[in-house]
Amino acid sequence: NMDKEPYVISEKIGHVTWLTLNRPKQRNPLSNDMMLFLKESLDNAAENQETRVIVIKANGPVFSAGHSLKEMSAKRDLSENSRQQLIKMILANCSTLMCSIMSNPKPIIASVQGPATAAGCQLVSACDLAIATNESSFCTPGVNIGVFCTTPLVGIARNIHRKHAMEMALTGDAITAQKAERYGLINEVVNSEDLESATTALAKKIASRSAQTIAAGKAMFYKQIEVPIADAFALANETMLNNIMSKAGDADEGIGAFLEKRTPNWKGL
Repeated sequence: NMDKEPYVISEKIGHVTWLTLNRPKQRNPLSNDMMLFLKESLDNAAENQETRVIVIKANGPVFSAGHSLKEMSAKRDLSENSRQQLIKMILANCSTLMCSIMSNPKPIIASVQGPATAAGCQLVSACDLAIATNESSFCTPGVNIGVFCTTPLVGIARNIHRKHAMEMALTGDAITAQKAERYGLINEVVNSEDLESATTALAKKIASRSAQTIAAGKAMFYKQIEVPIADAFALANETMLNNIMSKAGDADEGIGAFLEKRTPNWKGL
């Protein structure tokens, strides 16, 4: 029985934790349960000292079809107030999940094997990096059913240009992986059979770097990108100064290794 299956399968291989969305028959919707289990899995991987990179992937032909419309509308028999509370909760859990991906100290890669729709597309936009196959497509189709994809656009429009974001939202049309790469929503398109090896290679490369440097750098990246440029420089300068001066940090080792032409020996590896 599929209901007994875990919503998210977590598997650690070396320094990489692979999280697999595991409701293939329902097209991996971001139901309340799926979002809560995914967030829990992400939090566990964040706390795991051995994990240096996290990958989010999915089982079945679809990466994620987004929010469960069933869940949002099956409750039509609820009172107006109860239904409002339900939808409010789903949206709040979704925002919390997306923000937790960006605040997670580990780099997170979306490994996309099929269509990513609405909140599923938002999930891809929230990840630090994304690799997709020719079988993938990306869309914000809310406009087709009278629900503008307002919340998915928050993340998507922080990845791509406004005109491209509005084109996706106003037409509701799916864009190909090639177009998504050109727009900047994803980093790379590969053949289906190469997705796992390409994701593994990227994850391993990042896992070989200094984890503490990456954690501080990732946190600052998302902080500075949201503020005016003078403030961004002030924030970034402070982080960089701490990075270079910290005796507990890896910069001395990294710079020393570079000058001495040897492989750095990062702390905590």
